[in-house]
Amino acid sequence: MSLTESLAQTVGQSGISAGDATVENLSRVLATGSVTAAELADFYLRRIDSINPDLRAVITINLDAAGEAAESESRRAAGTARGPLEGVPVLIKDNVAATGLPATAGSPALLGAAADDAFLVGRLRAAGAVILGKANLSEWANFRSRPSSSGLSTLGGQAVNPHGSGRSPSGSSSGSAVAVAAGLAPLAVGTETDGSIVSPSGACGVVGIKPTLGLVSRTGIVPISAAQDTAGPMARTVACAAALLTAMAGADAADPATAEAAGNATDYTAFLDAGAVAGARLGVWRAGSAPADAATIAVLDGVLAVLRSQGADVVDPVELADADKLAEPEIAAMTHEFKHDINAYLADLPGEHPADLAGLIEFNNRNAAEVLSYFGQELFEAAEATSGDLTDPGYLESRAAARRIARSGLDAALGVHRLDAVIALTGHPAWLTDHVLGDYHSWGTSGPAAVAGYPSITVPAGRVRGLPVGVSFIGPAWSEPRLIALAHAFELARSQGGR
Repeated sequence: MSLTESLAQTVGQSGISAGDATVENLSRVLATGSVTAAELADFYLRRIDSINPDLRAVITINLDAAGEAAESESRRAAGTARGPLEGVPVLIKDNVAATGLPATAGSPALLGAAADDAFLVGRLRAAGAVILGKANLSEWANFRSRPSSSGLSTLGGQAVNPHGSGRSPSGSSSGSAVAVAAGLAPLAVGTETDGSIVSPSGACGVVGIKPTLGLVSRTGIVPISAAQDTAGPMARTVACAAALLTAMAGADAADPATAEAAGNATDYTAFLDAGAVAGARLGVWRAGSAPADAATIAVLDGVLAVLRSQGADVVDPVELADADKLAEPEIAAMTHEFKHDINAYLADLPGEHPADLAGLIEFNNRNAAEVLSYFGQELFEAAEATSGDLTDPGYLESRAAARRIARSGLDAALGVHRLDAVIALTGHPAWLTDHVLGDYHSWGTSGPAAVAGYPSITVPAGRVRGLPVGVSFIGPAWSEPRLIALAHAFELARSQGGR
């Protein structure tokens, strides 16, 4: 069965297909009773059972999903529905803990960890969402080996992009993107340190929001770098992603980075403005996609045509100074941060598991036939070789340099040109999965926003030989309302034929 045929499957008696299921229309049919929460959860669980063996998007299902759906039905019957996510199924990336579903990061090393809900999962439950299960990912969020294969984990196998035979889903929130694209769930949670939400979203043709650092709590998430880690929503539409972000965002006393979230988290669906592009000033960062081929650049030109047709004032191009110098200090900083942050995380994690990074390395060596059958653990070893001391002068210099490059480039472009947002192609079309040489990832534009801690949103922008390509809207810290408005307006304009 083709992807198109699969997505045409109807949800019960609702008249809604898996490919058209949104928070808005699912909430409507749940409210009218044409579909119950139990029927909805069962529909997606059956799709996972049928389709996931080929796509490897889901590591495990939540055996309590039916009970959660039944509770949701009881709340609706009592008139105490908790909001638009009441009864709507969500998949959670498997580096995020949920009660009964420990965050494994795709590794058997963490199978024995005990799990309470991550802060964001608690917020989703409070909003009425039904947790379907855990999504596959690049093992250890793609911070174990170089080279590596995006979407490959020991526990989940190799996730597959549903848009092309043998094509990579990109990573590391690979399973989350594949699941949404293939209609295994209407909503999914991903995480990003640099590109891990926006890159798979772009490659799989879905919407992904990488929030401002601190808008969403990291408590209960397997870390890489507290300076860059964040969770974010992945969905079929900007409106769905906005609804999921609304539920996820908020201050958490256990995560000091979220202190400002109390004054910034809001109902992001209130900013879904179809006319938002009119009069907006948008700067095009062409250098980020300079290596792209002509067909991919044509997608960017098509995006600009749509934006101009909707009344945008497009500044083309704008430069992000020294963006090409960002990677070296970023990776130097992250290796220090990973050792520090994963050791602290493991020290506080209940259950049976290695005690620290050195223990993880030893576990992998001891289980090499299973865990290291394709790729090694070069990044683990590089991190272990650092002091892991966040007062180390060399580390501080690297982090300061990375942050300075990222923020000064974006701030200058946004300020000098008086921009509402910087736009850029998110990345190139999906490459062929290769378990010998690893990922072919020649360019992507996630770095500046990721390192700066600024928000970015990727939206489907077109296709190259049948493979999706996304466009990113990037803004200053806490600019999610404006970016959501712009991304939504572009999405609508493109869907109505202005492409």
